[in-house]
Amino acid sequence: MDIINLDHISSNPLLPEVKEAMIAALQEDYHNPSSQHKRGEAAAEVLGKARKTVSALINASNPKEVVFTSSGTESVNHAIKGVALANAQKGKHIVTSNIEHNAVIRSIRRLKGLGYSVTSIDVDKYGRVNPADVAEAITDETILVTIMHSNNETGTIQPIEEIAKITRQKKVIFHTDAVDSVGIVPIDVQKMGVDLLSFASNTFYGPTGIGGLYVRRGIMVWPLLDGGVQENNKRAGTENLIGIIGMAKAAEMAKQELSIRMAHLEMLKSKLITELPKYIDEVIINTPPEYSLPNLLSVSIKYIEGESVMLMLDDDDIAVSTRSACATGSLRASHVLISIGLSHADAQGTLVITLGQDNTEDHIDRFLKSLRNVVKTLRNISPLYRKISQS
Repeated sequence: MDIINLDHISSNPLLPEVKEAMIAALQEDYHNPSSQHKRGEAAAEVLGKARKTVSALINASNPKEVVFTSSGTESVNHAIKGVALANAQKGKHIVTSNIEHNAVIRSIRRLKGLGYSVTSIDVDKYGRVNPADVAEAITDETILVTIMHSNNETGTIQPIEEIAKITRQKKVIFHTDAVDSVGIVPIDVQKMGVDLLSFASNTFYGPTGIGGLYVRRGIMVWPLLDGGVQENNKRAGTENLIGIIGMAKAAEMAKQELSIRMAHLEMLKSKLITELPKYIDEVIINTPPEYSLPNLLSVSIKYIEGESVMLMLDDDDIAVSTRSACATGSLRASHVLISIGLSHADAQGTLVITLGQDNTEDHIDRFLKSLRNVVKTLRNISPLYRKISQS
């Protein structure tokens, strides 16, 4: 029986067209794009075309505003630390939210050790930031606001345009972590008004090990890597041209197929939400009905642990997750779920289901039947569930 992947937020398969583009690029034996001879110039031309294609996915006004990195995590680190170091003479205050990805949290934690101060904003029960709270948090010392576009555990999409209007008025740089959004929902950096935006290739079926950072022209960002003048002097090191070519092909396809993909994902998500109560009782839906990614649903199943559910589903060849793959192994309840008001017990019973274009309605049916059996088995041996059911 085929394995059903309902954990697309952790990993997506390469599209066949992306594989073909990368294999063809390997056979071309491209040279270093920084070399001055003909082979280097040919590679530089290919790099330029790829940058143009990727920039079109987020509607950057100039392809040079896109910096290629090794991952979404590097892009986030580059944006936050780069802005902080480049603007330290103006101030050392950063505004963020309580539900950010670990890449943001730990970047800021590193800066706190260097004397930077941080204001972390609460969210509502849906995981949404109130733009008014951002405005109130900004001081004369604030140099950066970093609020994620969509949350990787609940799928909540933030009011980025409203926040950007505030940061522009107050002349504060605004970064958004859009790693889980680019290629999944429409992203237009010009309409959004952000100054920096982080994203990654594997989110939209491109290769892992390649990310991107949009840096609006005129924004000062300190390079984290010293060496050559690659990436318009923003990131030293020879570019991973083969990976970038794969990313460009994936970006081209994502832009062309976005509306079709979204419709398919929304249909599957709607089916999942509608059918789930028929199979399991006492389930909390953590993903808001509005303002959320079309491919993600977070559910908390009462009286049992999500990790046990995940492992038993894996035995049935169904892959789901309990939280961000970057936080796997942590015994602590998710800071995101605690921030939206869940108890520690309910947070520990959470599954994160992320859909992909390869999923079908049959996959949803098979998942729900398997989940019902798993939950029944675990609740039968749960002391807490027996106590509740007998009372």
